[in-house]
Amino acid sequence: MEGDHTGPINIGNPGEFTMMELAKTVQELINPSVPIKVVDNTPDDPRQRKPDITKAKELLGWEPTVTLREGLPLMEHNFRVRLGVQKKCQT
Repeated sequence: MEGDHTGPINIGNPGEFTMMELAKTVQELINPSVPIKVVDNTPDDPRQRKPDITKAKELLGWEPTVTLREGLPLMEHNFRVRLGVQKKCQT
């Protein structure tokens, strides 16, 4: 934030997957009993979700090192700790 580079720099993950793939991965890793609800896209919904991280690589020397499957459980744990919410035992 205090660097010489201005303007937005995308630090997303360039791995591409559909919203259904994301939902199924979250469901599998976080809570398999939660149903997935499919709804119509909004007119402005992007068809491709693959961020261009060229600026992050070139200007910051940064690129993601954690995969979606590795990162989701870490994110869940972090949110649970910050919110003080225990994970329910799954049977």
